[in-house]
Amino acid sequence: MDGVSEGKISLARGYPGERYYLVREDILPEAVLKTMQAKELLARGEVKTVHDAVERVGLSRSAFYKYKDGIFPLTKMERETIVTISMDLEHRSGVLSKVLSKIAELNGNVLTIHQSIPLQGMANVVLSVDTSLMGEQF
Repeated sequence: MDGVSEGKISLARGYPGERYYLVREDILPEAVLKTMQAKELLARGEVKTVHDAVERVGLSRSAFYKYKDGIFPLTKMERETIVTISMDLEHRSGVLSKVLSKIAELNGNVLTIHQSIPLQGMANVVLSVDTSLMGEQF
């Protein structure tokens, strides 16, 4: 791409040292399953609040908050990928626009953009991009 010098791409994959397991639903503790059910009710808009969701599935709020950030349906985890792209761009009109157009062309969704003030004709740009719809071309 014109105006782009060496860049680096890193995947946002959680904290170093985290371990993940693929576990059958029938061996999960009831509180973990009910947490997932409550999250699904909230995601579908069937309930408006955590209080309503946990009440409907018969779970305490403390259990919900304990497990909510640690349980995801497998289909969701494999599709949701956010990458951070850091690059140095020439300070020329249209260079960043070309980068953003290419990401959009590949079905990427730009979540955040941070650009430094150009120094000596170059500006550092850091993008957070949701690549879940980008498919194999990324």
